[in-house]
Amino acid sequence: MDNAAVRTATLGMGCFWSPEALFGHLPGVIRTAVGYAGGTTPDPTYREMGDHSETVQLQYDSNQLAFQQLVELFWQSHNPININGYKGTQYMSLLFYNCEEQEEVIRHVIQNRINLGYEQPETRITRYTEFYPAEERHQKYYLQRYPDAIEKLSALYPDKQELFRSTLAARLNGLAKGYTSMERIRSELEDWNIGPDERKELLELLRRIKW
Repeated sequence: MDNAAVRTATLGMGCFWSPEALFGHLPGVIRTAVGYAGGTTPDPTYREMGDHSETVQLQYDSNQLAFQQLVELFWQSHNPININGYKGTQYMSLLFYNCEEQEEVIRHVIQNRINLGYEQPETRITRYTEFYPAEERHQKYYLQRYPDAIEKLSALYPDKQELFRSTLAARLNGLAKGYTSMERIRSELEDWNIGPDERKELLELLRRIKW
């Protein structure tokens, strides 16, 4: 993978568990994390979030996946009216941009949607400032509901943070939520830029997990 092609996207769609699984299952997404952003409260936590919102941050390979695709999926997958204000600022429709190019893409997608008959979205669009990772229990929430998967992955990734930051965990979290299939993950693995021994090890690990 070309490191120069790695980009970051940060967004909020209400409760952050499902969006992490949704975007994590996409080929081209390298890693995902849930956390808090959009506010000014220092060092937010789940119990003391202040004026921040639940958000998802992902790194992706822009040679495989365009920011426009992510933005389109963002609006296809939630209705801002249904979440904004539901729990104050905890659940909000948020879309951050890191540069003028991303902001331009967002405006372009909005205009395309308006041309198709959709209303102006009630999404807060703002420049990215800071992202605070959420507590461990919230990372890869759906995957963590399968202890055997976590146990077997931990043999490959002894450090929990390394496990949660892995591409494989992002895909399996999407699988646990029902956004993808084991067949698709195994097929994608064949195209990963890894050696044959590592590929064989990952495929064998997938075979042994009890869901």
